[in-house]
Amino acid sequence: MATIADLAARGQSVWLDFLSRKLLRSGELAALIASGVRGVTDNPTILDKAISGSPDYDDDVVRLARQGRATEEIYEYLALSDVGAAADMLQPVFEKTGGTDGFVSLEVDPHIAYDTEASIGQAQHLFHALSRPNVFIKVPATDEGVPAIETLISRGINVNITLIFSQEAYHAVVEAYLRGLEQRLAAGLNIGGIASVASFFVSRVDTATDKQLQAKGNEALQGKIGVANAKVAYEYFQGIVRSGRWQELAAHGAHVQRPLWASTSTKNPRYPDTLYVDNLIGADTVNTMPEETLHAFLDHGRVSSSLTTDVEEAHRQLDQLAATGVDLHEITEQLTIEGVELFSKSYENLLALLENKRATAIGEQRGKAA
Repeated sequence: MATIADLAARGQSVWLDFLSRKLLRSGELAALIASGVRGVTDNPTILDKAISGSPDYDDDVVRLARQGRATEEIYEYLALSDVGAAADMLQPVFEKTGGTDGFVSLEVDPHIAYDTEASIGQAQHLFHALSRPNVFIKVPATDEGVPAIETLISRGINVNITLIFSQEAYHAVVEAYLRGLEQRLAAGLNIGGIASVASFFVSRVDTATDKQLQAKGNEALQGKIGVANAKVAYEYFQGIVRSGRWQELAAHGAHVQRPLWASTSTKNPRYPDTLYVDNLIGADTVNTMPEETLHAFLDHGRVSSSLTTDVEEAHRQLDQLAATGVDLHEITEQLTIEGVELFSKSYENLLALLENKRATAIGEQRGKAA
């Protein structure tokens, strides 16, 4: 049986890709942390599922509604409460790991994914509202998000860059992190207390490429491209860490921006349910897993330093994909758009739910007053 400690021994941290009030209050998150889980990631879809699928939030919604709070204010209160509570539970991990782990993430409104200034403004607001060193603000890796990332890092705000699908986007994200640190250093500011992860999505790449490969009658590359894409990104990361540019920043206390493997649940039932764990193990990385994927790995996962094996084969597979006429760049561009749309829809669904609960609470209050 595999263990979380096996991954830690190879330099990989396990984070949980889920957060809810039930998880916090039941003791389940505390138990997972005790077992070795070192962080939590969240997104609008997870928040929508957590709040819409549980009565645990209803008392707060009613109370805030009767105080005259707007729907968006109620949403922010609920999100900040859960993220703050999780961050407090993970504070000992943060301290024990010297600020490497123990983080919780909260995403900016996905509707501003294409607005640089709005992303900067809201990220600053959320980070300062939470007022904890072990919190990440998530910003999508859109063309407009990248300059926001650079500015936020330069201002000392921890950033989890999400919705990275392509090599090009990953390179831009790494550059934004480096430039942000360099700006702080040039201004004589401390760069030792800033953290960042680059969330590189995996399974969705296979889902999209498999469809086109199937249409072309190519079975050999199906289920291979997501991992190959990630391995090539990790190779780039290793080159950055070895560079003189990074060594200069590291000498001033900078934390490495770790690749975080996201979307690691297997979407195709024909593939092993630990496909995106077993094949993405390496130093200075994070794998954020849904609970079912984590349990599957602990039951029958395979542990090896897999990220640094068969890298040449990964390059060949990407070359072979291009030779079939499947345009990975076009696919990843579309995946970014779809990712923003998915999170936006979840956010809209959640606000609609909260608005209904708010209206009901106000109506009941007025009825009692009458």
